[in-house]
Amino acid sequence: MSKQTLSGPSLAGLAPRAGRQALAKLDPRALVRNPVIFATAVVAALVTVLGLRDLASGAPDAGVALQIALWLWAAVLIANFAEALAEGRGRARADSLRATKTETQVKVLRQADSPHDSATRVSSAALKKGQIVLVQAGDIIPADAEVVAGVASVDESAITGESAPVIRESGGDFSSVTGGTRIVSDWLVLRVVSEPGRSFLDRMIALVEGAERQRTPNEVALNILLAGFTLIFLFVVVTLEPFAVFSGISIPVVFLAALFVTLIPTTIGGLLSAIGIAGMDRLARANVVAKSGRAVEAAGDVDVLLLDKTGTITFGNRMADALIPAAGVAERALAEAALAASRADETPEGKSLVDLARRMLGGDGAPLPVAEAIAFSAQTRLSGVDLADGTKLRKGAVDAVLRHTGATLDRGLAASVDQIARSGGTPLLVSRGDRILGAVHLKDIIKPGVRERFAELRAMGIRTVMITGDNPLTAAAIAAEAGVDDFLAEATPEAKLDLIRKEQDGGRLVAMCGDGSNDAPALAQADVGVAMNSGTPAAKEAANLIDLDSDPTKLIEVVLVGKQLLISRGALTTFSIANDVAKYFAILPALFVAAYPGLAALNLMNLASPQSAILSAVIFNALVILALIPLALRGVAYAPASAAALLRRNLTIYGLGGLVVPFVGIKAIDLAVGALGLM
Repeated sequence: MSKQTLSGPSLAGLAPRAGRQALAKLDPRALVRNPVIFATAVVAALVTVLGLRDLASGAPDAGVALQIALWLWAAVLIANFAEALAEGRGRARADSLRATKTETQVKVLRQADSPHDSATRVSSAALKKGQIVLVQAGDIIPADAEVVAGVASVDESAITGESAPVIRESGGDFSSVTGGTRIVSDWLVLRVVSEPGRSFLDRMIALVEGAERQRTPNEVALNILLAGFTLIFLFVVVTLEPFAVFSGISIPVVFLAALFVTLIPTTIGGLLSAIGIAGMDRLARANVVAKSGRAVEAAGDVDVLLLDKTGTITFGNRMADALIPAAGVAERALAEAALAASRADETPEGKSLVDLARRMLGGDGAPLPVAEAIAFSAQTRLSGVDLADGTKLRKGAVDAVLRHTGATLDRGLAASVDQIARSGGTPLLVSRGDRILGAVHLKDIIKPGVRERFAELRAMGIRTVMITGDNPLTAAAIAAEAGVDDFLAEATPEAKLDLIRKEQDGGRLVAMCGDGSNDAPALAQADVGVAMNSGTPAAKEAANLIDLDSDPTKLIEVVLVGKQLLISRGALTTFSIANDVAKYFAILPALFVAAYPGLAALNLMNLASPQSAILSAVIFNALVILALIPLALRGVAYAPASAAALLRRNLTIYGLGGLVVPFVGIKAIDLAVGALGLM
């Protein structure tokens, strides 16, 4: 699948739909999932009934009661709006993906023995078990299948972890191919052996929509904490009535009910779901699809990162890195011959050799009079050109070129070829006629910027471990070049599992990046499993995060989003609790100052009346949720720091801010209420 960018409309564009969803979420079955907002809705309904009763009986405080009811419902709707706004971004991205969804056209054959003149094109989604299909160089194999005819080199790096293409042909042990792998050269006739299931894109759309988003353990625990605070303040408010009677004053039930709502942690309760959904949405903007919020949260606490080498740290396709001339051959002559011999080679290795030769020659080099181009073939494992004077230039596997030329390697070149093989590279030879001109060193190329990104992970306290099937010598060289902290060589699926379990037994959270079927068990065992979109269905099924860009260093963004999610929850929870404490000491003196004049010293805001105090607090309670929606969706900024430093920052900004803001806000609203004559 081509790269998708999960971008979506602005908040303003999502607002109308989110507003409609906020009304739909007034369904008690939806509200009950959030204890704080459910309690707010129950109180709003109660105050509405009492306000209408007072209005019918002509009670003097009926207008205040109805205003309180209005703002209580506003708080519920704003909380629903915040959640709907976060969900709306995911749905908008899913709609964008649907608009870009295309079906691959597959060449289906009526009979296997005439592959090139009996093909009809059908959609890959319509393939059925037993159908015969033709795939040619550059095609993606559309489904698991067996080879009926033809011989071709197939790039299976996403499955096996080996970057060198393999030969697949009919009969024997090499006749099976896997859906999602790619034909590098030649062609194959295949018989489909499996029914295609739901496409990955369809599953991804469902995930982005988040229709079945499960609450994470952290979110569940925080909900329990908020429910506990709600019960505590319920007890506090209920006990105020007998205390008021004892003091000789009367507090209307409407005021007590409103006071209850202003004291419970409605701020974080109203934003909790939005924070979690927005975390998954921020990953979607980074082109990472999260199957669960649990994985996003776990990413914030990751200690160890395991990365599969092939296709993650390296490009996956081996690329030309150096040309080694034979004795008596000029480097330029070797580069010119390698360039000419590779022009008809459409494999990634061939293209990389063309690029290398051009760089060495400072351009295309002098054009050679070519009579015939010989394309790379899986049967001969050679490519090249026949020049106009009859000279044959060839490039290919060592044994294939030696067999073609009948020549032998000089001692120096033989040692170089041996060194390339022992270092984990792949040697190729270039010949002119019956003479060997030199060797080509193909090697796994480290992706640009990988070393710098691993240094960032190290600064965040995350240890990186490279996983590879290479021998220890090759693994050590690549690990040093990539800048990882450790490596596991000659890794089997069992060895990967053992390493992950060992780290987890030590109390560490483990993240795993991979793209092959042999990575699937480790991806499933890891606390955070990130599958590359270029990987196999098995890997993507086992993982709980899927990177559409197939960039292993994307885990840095995943970790940052995870940390940002946890910090955002912590910051807004701190603000909400400090907010409630401030409101408690701001409102109670105004309510009881008539019975206890000494409380006037605590009435720092000098609120106009008990009625104004309650109404102002309820209005502030609704508006502060609305004001914090952008912060909940954006997330609190994260910078690498110790837990103690983060706690100090939290308490200073959000704790102190939560104490100060209510005093300022409620007083300003109290003045506005008086100026507008709402009392």
